[in-house]
Amino acid sequence: MGWNSWDSYGTTVTEDEVLANARTMAAELKPAGWDTLVVDIAWYDPTARAHGYNANAPLVLDEYGRQLPDPVRFPSAAGGKGFGPLAEKVHELGLKFGIHVMRGIPRIAVDKDLPVYGTEYTAKQVADLDHVCRWNPDNYGLNQSHPGAQAWYDAQLDQFAQWGVDYLKVDDMQTPFYSEEIHAYHLAIEKAERKYGHPMVLSLSPGGWVATTHVDFLRNNAELWRISDDLWDKWLDIYAQFARLARWAPLQTNGHWADADMLPLGHIGLRAERGDDRQSKLTADEQRTILALWAMGRSPLMVGGDLPTSTPETLKLLANPALREVTAGSANNGEIVRERINRHWSDDASYLGDYIVWKADAADWADGTASAHAGGHYAALFWTGDEPRECELALQSVVGIDARNEPWTLTDLWGDGGVAEAGSDVRIEGEGSDRVVKATVPGHGVVWIALDRR
Repeated sequence: MGWNSWDSYGTTVTEDEVLANARTMAAELKPAGWDTLVVDIAWYDPTARAHGYNANAPLVLDEYGRQLPDPVRFPSAAGGKGFGPLAEKVHELGLKFGIHVMRGIPRIAVDKDLPVYGTEYTAKQVADLDHVCRWNPDNYGLNQSHPGAQAWYDAQLDQFAQWGVDYLKVDDMQTPFYSEEIHAYHLAIEKAERKYGHPMVLSLSPGGWVATTHVDFLRNNAELWRISDDLWDKWLDIYAQFARLARWAPLQTNGHWADADMLPLGHIGLRAERGDDRQSKLTADEQRTILALWAMGRSPLMVGGDLPTSTPETLKLLANPALREVTAGSANNGEIVRERINRHWSDDASYLGDYIVWKADAADWADGTASAHAGGHYAALFWTGDEPRECELALQSVVGIDARNEPWTLTDLWGDGGVAEAGSDVRIEGEGSDRVVKATVPGHGVVWIALDRR
């Protein structure tokens, strides 16, 4: 659970902006589980600009071709200190510090044929000019059949570890799926962790067309992996994630997570790649949908909006303790209902939307924290149509056939934690096999509940 600078600042975030977000997170969101700050792409480009990348940019590198923060945007990095001072300030707030980096080796290092730290090799010898990023001009690939390629990643990760980096978002890894590069980066992290005794999380990006057949390899080499390309504040972007998360949710395990991408919530687009300066265009109901879906799918939660200038309503939404509770404390998560609803059942042209239901069982957290709803269950009733719809769900499909007649209470996970009473908008009606949960679900919205034995 954290913040990433991409949706707000694109390639241009500054040290002051990172620290402002860190202070807001520490003050308002840390108690709800938000704890990581990530500086996204091009922190080493002094010519970085909104809405795109710069070909032949004069990247800031050390004598071995390793990226250094631009000292104009990150003044504490001057004098070769790198991100060490900024990471220390973030750590003092009780938070973790992360950075983005591209797969491969900077083109400038290859053009200058800089030495690979700790070896007799040079950048030209280890570069792979045939496997370059399709959308970013900064780097060449690395030839993983050459021993100097692993040495270059080892040296890069050694520097990151010295700075105190906790989280690494490594881009251009999965589309195409560069298994040799992923494994090499994993080995470099392991070496740095052994040397410095400092754990680092590896997040792989982007995620277009990542097949679930890669899951064992991914679990062995990374903690997070994206399952889609970039997502923005458009309803169709969110709608597309239902199917992806339905594929991946049964494969989620503690410590290794399929990632449905950043949450475009709050104040975004200040100097971003896409769109103008704006508060998220998602409606309030769509914002609840994305959060509930990500939590029920146990996706990492990484918000993209500038926290100090986001609305109080956004911060309140992010501070909901149910987000961490369900993401960290649930099991057997998955989609159990998905039905296309037409106004006239035989007329596809009268399509209204999809009724989608997810369920999960309450479970203790991996760190031993007891579940807030031990012995209970979670359910999310989603409606993708434009207008509100009265929906129902067989109670036994969530709590089990043997438990359907037991007394159950409903808790609205968007509310104040109070129990929903009979006759309220979310309720249980009927008996036996006819016992159902009924609710009015907003357009593009969700009803998100916990069910507990009385």
